[in-house]
Amino acid sequence: MFDTEEMAILNALENNKLAKSIDADEEIALARKAAKEYLSKSKNITIRLSIGDVTTIKNKAQETGIPYQTIISSLVHQYATGKIRLEA
Repeated sequence: MFDTEEMAILNALENNKLAKSIDADEEIALARKAAKEYLSKSKNITIRLSIGDVTTIKNKAQETGIPYQTIISSLVHQYATGKIRLEA
């Protein structure tokens, strides 16, 4: 059963008389902005890598002129988005 308020809403819907109580376009824009900001944030983590791997990555990074942390971050991102896969 519907209460009085729910019946009023249902009747308004059925009669095409619903009115927006908010500026939907503004709310959508705010939600998109919040999502974009959330997705662009980064989180510092600590991982343990072998000294040999770190040295190799640093050497390759020096050859390319890209910081080694950026290379590691890029590899993690590519794996997370399915652009690269690990072989089993």
